[in-house]
Amino acid sequence: MTEPLFRVVRGTPSPEELAALTAVILAAASGDGDSAPTPASPWSARVTQTRRPLDPGPGAWRASGLPH
Repeated sequence: MTEPLFRVVRGTPSPEELAALTAVILAAASGDGDSAPTPASPWSARVTQTRRPLDPGPGAWRASGLPH
């Protein structure tokens, strides 16, 4: 005989609620803990979303297109 995955201690959940809880527990348990998180895209980096201050002067228009 196998042990139950979980048990309801208080309340009377509906079959749909129990199914949802089972799905969440199984999804969390099946996650691969060895995989590294996906690195964030440079497009989502905060520094690329903010503007640099404008520096007026000779060559400023050319320097404005250069990376930080």
